[in-house]
Amino acid sequence: MSGHSKWSTIKRKKAGIDAARGKKFTKLIREITVSAREGGGDPDANPRLSLAIENAKAENMPKDNIERALKKGTGDLDSGSSFEEVTYEGYGPGGIAYFIECTTDNLNRTVGDIRHILTKYGGNLGTNGSVSYLFEQKGVISIPEENVDEDDVMLTAIDAGAEDVNTEEDMIVVTTSREDLYTVRKELEKAGYKIKAAELQRIPMTNVKVAPDTALSNFKLMDNLEDNDDVSNVFNNMEMDEETVAVAEKL
Repeated sequence: MSGHSKWSTIKRKKAGIDAARGKKFTKLIREITVSAREGGGDPDANPRLSLAIENAKAENMPKDNIERALKKGTGDLDSGSSFEEVTYEGYGPGGIAYFIECTTDNLNRTVGDIRHILTKYGGNLGTNGSVSYLFEQKGVISIPEENVDEDDVMLTAIDAGAEDVNTEEDMIVVTTSREDLYTVRKELEKAGYKIKAAELQRIPMTNVKVAPDTALSNFKLMDNLEDNDDVSNVFNNMEMDEETVAVAEKL
């Protein structure tokens, strides 16, 4: 599992369920809206929208919320077209590289917020391209491990075009190329596996080991970035070994 996924798992365990769900719903609604605007409102013809809707269902988002987000994206309701996607790159404490994905209706507000958070917690905002070359985009599918045979999942996933399958915490994690994420997910669903999440992640090509105090500073930075409603995803190249995870769990 990537550092991004490990951090998400830690936050899920520590956060209040209602608060965490509210934040997750906000980000999922924006993803559905933008996906529908960019590729149309038919999930069968829009793989990105299909993934967004399935991820929303996995989080038990009410059907009305999903339909409202869809209508905003297709223009049937006002305000959907005002959202746009933007990415920011920078560094955290100890020179850790950060790639931040946002969905916003106010670019000036968002860049100001991101710059402020990075600076406040010992980082700095970089220029486009300053760290993106350190990451590669991959599809990551999470399947609850309970009552599932990992070998069977692996065979199904590899046959469908997956690159790798691992077990982490209570999840079986399937890694795919960016292009094969939708196809592999559909094949796993056809085989009867419950998908917890399927998303594109920026996976660091090399990880950086830091001292515990520097790790703690980075976790505080990550936490505050992700608490911003405009932020969709935060990726970095800090090594998430057992020692580093232990630091995060003490937050």
